[in-house]
Amino acid sequence: METSPYGTTTDGQTVRLFTLTNSSGIEVRLCEYGAIVASVKTPDCSGKFSNITLAKDSLEGWLENPEYFGATVGRYGNRISKGKFSIDGTNYELANNNDPGGIPCHLHGGEKGFSHVLWNGQPVIRPKASGVCFTYYSDAGEEGYPGNLTAKVTYWLTEDNELIFEATAKTDAPTPVNLINHTYWNLSGKPTKTILDHELQLNANQYLPTSAGLIPTGEKEEVKGTPMDFTKPIRIGERIKNNFEPLKIGNGYDHCWVLQEKGSGDLRTTAIVHDPKSGRILEVKTDQPGVQFYSGNFLSRKHAGFCLETQAFPDSPNQPDFPNTILRPGETYSHTCVFKFSTSSHYLPGLEGS
Repeated sequence: METSPYGTTTDGQTVRLFTLTNSSGIEVRLCEYGAIVASVKTPDCSGKFSNITLAKDSLEGWLENPEYFGATVGRYGNRISKGKFSIDGTNYELANNNDPGGIPCHLHGGEKGFSHVLWNGQPVIRPKASGVCFTYYSDAGEEGYPGNLTAKVTYWLTEDNELIFEATAKTDAPTPVNLINHTYWNLSGKPTKTILDHELQLNANQYLPTSAGLIPTGEKEEVKGTPMDFTKPIRIGERIKNNFEPLKIGNGYDHCWVLQEKGSGDLRTTAIVHDPKSGRILEVKTDQPGVQFYSGNFLSRKHAGFCLETQAFPDSPNQPDFPNTILRPGETYSHTCVFKFSTSSHYLPGLEGS
């Protein structure tokens, strides 16, 4: 592991960059600002290494980062309707910093959120893995959220060619928590190319339909017979322009797929993505109930990357039938997501149990 100075924030705080490398040559760079995955270099089928994430060229780019490239987002990642929720009869109001369809909502923790603050990173090690543990203390009232919250996010690079995201949090008052890794992937290693020819398979039979403001309606819809069906491998771009209302609302894919029943919490395969040209494969596992698949519809280079954000359901604080996202004193929030890297020029392996 290497630790190096990366620059300073606008208020003069020093930011460090951590570089992890395993015996296969996979390299992961992590930035203290935003607890960001700054780059992930993996080989293609010919052994050529390239960065397979969308990235900024310098700390200055990460300080702005309106797309949330690689960031840890929170206190509540994804959207909260109208920026409002209540806990135990007390109403709370957050910033409305996003307005899809002209309908305001709270997105990714607010005006700054956890993606635009300086975390404290410390190198950690365990058998067959090295990593960095990032810690951030969020004061009660920050961005309008109740409770003092201590958040920890540890990234591990393993000898099994996995990048593991482990998030935990504790609070002294009830508060919503949904910590998310927001890395954009492009397995071609060429950000000038789109991800529309990538093949995607999702281990999900249902998705959450939304309003015009991309807020879940509270219903769950079957994917069968719709462009939302990725239960078998299919090109991301195959049906993205179909005459289908959810795709029109999101200008492409920007929806949460249902992965697990409430409270199951098992770590299981969620998605497999394959780029036939480079041969790179990305497998995703999580213990979360949902995954937000975003096809980069509003990037300056449209569809230059995709996100698979494992998480709790959007707007859960306002949806009593969704899995609980209110963390209470004495409890520990936890979220694990595993990104596994491999190559194959011939086939896309099937999902476990499918």
